Amino acid sequence: MKTYLQTVEEGRDASKWLIVDATNVPVGRLASRVANLIRGKHRPQFTPSVDGGDFVVVINAGKVGLTGNKATDKMHFRHTGFAGGIKAVSAGDMRKDNPERLVESAVVGMLPAGVLGHRMAKKLKVYAGSEHPHAAQNPEVIKF
Repeated sequence: MKTYLQTVEEGRDASKWLIVDATNVPVGRLASRVANLIRGKHRPQFTPSVDGGDFVVVINAGKVGLTGNKATDKMHFRHTGFAGGIKAVSAGDMRKDNPERLVESAVVGMLPAGVLGHRMAKKLKVYAGSEHPHAAQNPEVIKF
């Protein structure tokens, strides 16, 4: 029996659009499941070196859950590029001010590093509210 390897064309043709509601779902749980959908690990044709996953639209990112004391204790860091330019924001403040970045950083951190991971990250669309401009793609609703 031979090992099946998915081709790039097969991966591209099989991709669908999925929609996920993030209301009251913990960030880590949401990110791991969305990353698996984007990678295509839910398909029997999964090949690690091929982008064969689906496009995922995450709505209600502003209502995502943070368990325990993560809203105050978990810090997200970024650097301006200048000396002493490190900036820290708590997860609760990030959820309030920019919830899209909170979910995107969690999902992208669970994708592979490198060119393939960057290509997969473009398949993620995150919106703070319930409105999104992807109705023409007829996304399927995924329940968690």
